[in-house]
Amino acid sequence: MFSRINDEGKYSPENSRSLASQGFGRDGQKESPISCRVDYPDCRTFISMVESTGAKANGKPKTGTGYTNEKHASAKVGRNRFRGGGHDVMEQKWPYTLWIVRHGQSAGNIARIEAEAAGLHTIDITMRDVDVPLSPLGERQAEALGQWFGKMPRNVNPTVILCSPYLRAKQTVRIVMDIAGLSENVTSLITDERLREKEFGILDRLTMHGIREKYPELSEQRDHVGKFYFRPPGGESWCDVILRLRSTIDTIIREYRRERVLIVSHQVILNCFRYLLERMDEQQILSIDSVDDVPNCGVNSYEFDSTLGRHGKLVPRLINFVLPLQDAGAQVTREPDVQTAPKS
Repeated sequence: MFSRINDEGKYSPENSRSLASQGFGRDGQKESPISCRVDYPDCRTFISMVESTGAKANGKPKTGTGYTNEKHASAKVGRNRFRGGGHDVMEQKWPYTLWIVRHGQSAGNIARIEAEAAGLHTIDITMRDVDVPLSPLGERQAEALGQWFGKMPRNVNPTVILCSPYLRAKQTVRIVMDIAGLSENVTSLITDERLREKEFGILDRLTMHGIREKYPELSEQRDHVGKFYFRPPGGESWCDVILRLRSTIDTIIREYRRERVLIVSHQVILNCFRYLLERMDEQQILSIDSVDDVPNCGVNSYEFDSTLGRHGKLVPRLINFVLPLQDAGAQVTREPDVQTAPKS
């Protein structure tokens, strides 16, 4: 299910070994990331504990319960809750931080814009969707995102990167890692086919005009059922995508708790992750999707809050965040991927 990615955007057993993780700031540098909406955690990690006398936790660490190193804190938390020293220790099942990023603009995005503008039925692109590369603008967008990650202190940089197997996503990861200098910080760099874009089956490469002309009955069915449940022949519905992402989240919980995870994927994937992580329903997520497309190299981020629920929860901090692109002077683009039809 998994394979490794090298910095050429290709996969090889030579790159399967884990990279060394430093976990400390560069030369003591404490430079803050470019963000006016998120206070990134510092190097201290606290584990909330509840006294055996029944005193309520107030979300702040009690005296003597803070740890200055995440690995030391992790060692104190077993697989299950346990009692020791008069305290209950809470199991943390989530990463400390989860970033979910759409790839940079691709050549397919450009081809779709041209086809729609010309009123064509098909999108003029001959290669497989999995092989569509970034456009020159997409490369600049990835560089801007890499600069943003590079300005973060090392102890809040990603330690795990999960990537779609599509070339444009792998290229985005390679550029971000090169610009940000993440190689020494990342311990796991994995491509996962569950993060691929939604499959559109026989509607692949058709514009909305093309769908209505070639498959009028499917266009009518989609309008009746709605895009959340509609599954084109040979393709997927949003529910199908959500099902594979539920499995992905299970893997993240099992393999990457207390890590800092970066996911690079596609538009529908980002929206379906929002549906799951923010506990939305069909109407809520489709309402968001109908307003605008997810920006290329836009960032959604979630941070662990130990005060929520029995074991803490991930809470959204950034949604469709494009300030890194704007600060670097890279154009912000929001085109759907080549297979998707226009908004209806």
